[in-house]
Amino acid sequence: MNNSDLAEKIAADNGLTKADARKVVDAVFAAITDAAAAGEEIAINGFGKFKVKESAAREGRNPATGETIQIAASKKLGFTAAKAVKDKLNG
Repeated sequence: MNNSDLAEKIAADNGLTKADARKVVDAVFAAITDAAAAGEEIAINGFGKFKVKESAAREGRNPATGETIQIAASKKLGFTAAKAVKDKLNG
């Protein structure tokens, strides 16, 4: 499922136009992205939590040459599913 598919489903389920539903979908993801960029944890009841995780700088290897390289520190967005989602996935 992609953004357009999600917008179509929301439009069909809620009597919205596809364009309005697409705006809602885009706004939700923009709000999640903005909160994550600010370092906030995003908790959506019944769905799960998005949390920014920091990855420290480390040393790695170039698989083609075996040469040691430095991998820069970075931030990643992690997701932990809520119990309701896990239960639905597992039957």
